[in-house]
Amino acid sequence: MISPEVKEKYQLVVGLEVHAQLHTESKIFSGDSNSFGDAPNTNVSVISLGHPGVMPKLNKKAVEYAIRMGLACDCKISEYQFFDRKNYFYPDLPKGYQVTQDKTPICVGGKVPVYYGDNIHSEVILNRIHLEEDAGKSIHVEGKKNSLIDLNRAGVPLIEIVTEPVIHSAEEAGAFLAEVRRIVRYLGICDGNMEEGSLRCDANVSVKLKDAKELGKKVELKNMNSIKSVIRAIEHETERQIDLIEDGEEILSETRTFDINTGRSSGMRTKEELNDYRYFPEPDLSPIHVTDAWLHEIADTQPTLPSEFRRKFQEDYGLSLYDAEVLTDKKEMAYFFDSFCEKTANYKAAANWTMGPIKSYLNEHGKEIDELEIGVVRLAEIIQLVDDNLVSFSAASQQLLPYLFEHPHVPAKDAAKSLNIIQESDSGSIQPIIDQVIEENPDKVKAYRNGKKGLIGMFMGEVMKKTQGKVDPKVAKKLLQDSLEL
Repeated sequence: MISPEVKEKYQLVVGLEVHAQLHTESKIFSGDSNSFGDAPNTNVSVISLGHPGVMPKLNKKAVEYAIRMGLACDCKISEYQFFDRKNYFYPDLPKGYQVTQDKTPICVGGKVPVYYGDNIHSEVILNRIHLEEDAGKSIHVEGKKNSLIDLNRAGVPLIEIVTEPVIHSAEEAGAFLAEVRRIVRYLGICDGNMEEGSLRCDANVSVKLKDAKELGKKVELKNMNSIKSVIRAIEHETERQIDLIEDGEEILSETRTFDINTGRSSGMRTKEELNDYRYFPEPDLSPIHVTDAWLHEIADTQPTLPSEFRRKFQEDYGLSLYDAEVLTDKKEMAYFFDSFCEKTANYKAAANWTMGPIKSYLNEHGKEIDELEIGVVRLAEIIQLVDDNLVSFSAASQQLLPYLFEHPHVPAKDAAKSLNIIQESDSGSIQPIIDQVIEENPDKVKAYRNGKKGLIGMFMGEVMKKTQGKVDPKVAKKLLQDSLEL
């Protein structure tokens, strides 16, 4: 474990490569099904198996999805593009090469806003986003001499999101990855499930002295199947590299795999200073031309993005960054809350109800927000009843809301009446009850008048007990204090 003083001497530099499988019905160059979890080697054809003489055909929907991601990240969309062959030994890609975009990525530049830590805001600059095909999956069975290969994933469309080396903490890297996952889910182009491999991340990590101009030797980290794993792996690699430098040892430019069980990494293979993939244009695919008309058509149908909702929730609804982040974590929640605020002016109460009682109900019943039968009109009626002091918050959350979940078409006020939870606010009917409580507790009244003002809670408890909680607590407390001061 390195000391904070030693760690403070160095700057961490990270660049991420994020692969997102595009959620198209078929693969990028063939009509094979693009579905997860099917029996091994069933979603294959002569094209994905690399038979001689077969001709690929580009999936237009995959191109559209890549453009949507580029627009969401403020990238420049390349008007003309072509695919390249990346020559590399792929045991799980039968052609023996990968079709990708090297010279003409579909999206150039761009940025992703991220928030992390104590309200820290940064923009992670992108180098590019390009289209390519995924490889199959090698399965290594313990105790077996040979590995198994499932080619269902071979040819699945991918976008690779490549950042510049501008990330300087593991926490920032995790926040970036979380935002990318949020964006692809909002766009509906990828399910973002890292545990299933549909969103994968490699991290290029190096450290350097803070006053050094040149970057240190980078190490590529692989095998990270969650955002937490990415953060842990970068933190571990940071300390490992600093330890090596402090001990005067050399850092190898290599690929390392991270073990989530031990929290440590191990070397897989060393990297050449420059990989020679012998790229050349894919001769079997025509160049792509993204017309202005097609680009405008895609742009006009872009959904609202999480960053746009965050801005709206803070600026228009006056919420804190924390509340805005919680409410935009899922697309369905953000749209729900936005429509909720169209029916009430008490935006903070709407946020509290959404993040509190409503979310608790969803978790308890294993439901998503878009499965709720109750509409935002009914929920706004509940807020109004509480604001008007007709129903207490506790009665509204513990009795009224569950009732309306089961009877969503009943007006909230009618439901409150049937549940007998409408609060009494008429001082004329509350005063006799307060007089009775005071008469029954002479010793406590004397103690209160002698300075033990904390007893007001006991008196309020007795009033609420006698009225079964159906009095306006503000009115009751004021009447009680006035009576005790006599």
